[in-house]
Amino acid sequence: MNGRSFCARSAPTSSGDAEQEYFVDGMVEEITTAIARLPWLFVIARNSAFTYKGKAVDVKQVAQELGVRYVLEGSVRKAGNRVRITGQLIDTTTGAHIWADRFDGALDDIFALQDQVASSVAGAIEPKLRQSEIERASRKPTANLTAYDLYLRALAQAYRYTGLAEAVVFARQALAIDPSYAPAAALIGFCRGLQRLRGWGALSADDVAEACRLARQALEAGRNDAETIHQAAWTLYFLAGEAETAAAALDRALALNPNAAHAWLCRGHIHAHRNEPEAAIEAIERAHRLSPFEYTFVRAVIIAVAHLAARRFEQAIEWADCALHNQPRVVAAMWVKVVANAHLGHLDEARAELSRMLAIDPTNLTIAGFREYAHFLAPEVLELYVAGFRLAGLPEG
Repeated sequence: MNGRSFCARSAPTSSGDAEQEYFVDGMVEEITTAIARLPWLFVIARNSAFTYKGKAVDVKQVAQELGVRYVLEGSVRKAGNRVRITGQLIDTTTGAHIWADRFDGALDDIFALQDQVASSVAGAIEPKLRQSEIERASRKPTANLTAYDLYLRALAQAYRYTGLAEAVVFARQALAIDPSYAPAAALIGFCRGLQRLRGWGALSADDVAEACRLARQALEAGRNDAETIHQAAWTLYFLAGEAETAAAALDRALALNPNAAHAWLCRGHIHAHRNEPEAAIEAIERAHRLSPFEYTFVRAVIIAVAHLAARRFEQAIEWADCALHNQPRVVAAMWVKVVANAHLGHLDEARAELSRMLAIDPTNLTIAGFREYAHFLAPEVLELYVAGFRLAGLPEG
């Protein structure tokens, strides 16, 4: 059995309504197509899944006959022009429900509703599937770990954010087994970029060079993997300042999988730093709709930066506070608070926040040091930061 295999099936419905049957068939096909965009997941073709349509079949039997680990099961109820779609994702090895939700809508535009539900389902279950696979890999004996298992362990550490150094260790072990394994190569650069951006550990020149080299390697090798491509794009933007390369890579990632919440998050980050605040907020809202419970503090940081770039200083402070409420040591949110308060003339608040920031991340002790660090910012955004830091009392260097 392929441990990452999956199928979608519709449960029995109580109505013989032809329009409802048409909608259900289309819904299963749209969801199957959306999830099949995930290259790390083997998805059973819709024709095989349709053999179970409308039958009260035990999901473990479906799993055994199709050779899958996960089954997405759902049903549709119709009342007049309204439909309610329910879905549940089941790990067939344990029978556990690892995700369940429902969606309500009108049949005025059946195709738009199918697209909306398929996008929402695909965006919601991808992180649940990854987390389930991470938990499975973490239970495996160390002697039996493959490159994929080590990559999943690296992901588990990266998702904690405080385990970025450990994530790099696991990803390197995965590359030692398979030097061409693009997801592990991209993850190393992604973790290094996060370490620098969040102020969680200094990076050497060798660390940066390795991260950028592996990111370029991953971009060439991971041609059909949106997750790998977006992580490589992130690395090349934040560590090498290659904005055009990163933007083109993100376009490719989102063409491969329009439901890739992480890629939308990355795109929003870059828009905010390149002085495109409205595009940034739009991208972040798209990411939030696709995966509403992931990385809430990252979303808040990016929106804070977008408002700062737009000179909406009070809103920038509100969103920075939201990020710091969830993650009190996020230096990027502290930067926003220092600069926004300084531009508002709240110099006591700016200086107090600057003091807290420097206690956590003493690497940018001068204006000159910040200029060198923040080479990825658009010139006008960089000058906005510099002016705020100068007002708050950061020395020139």
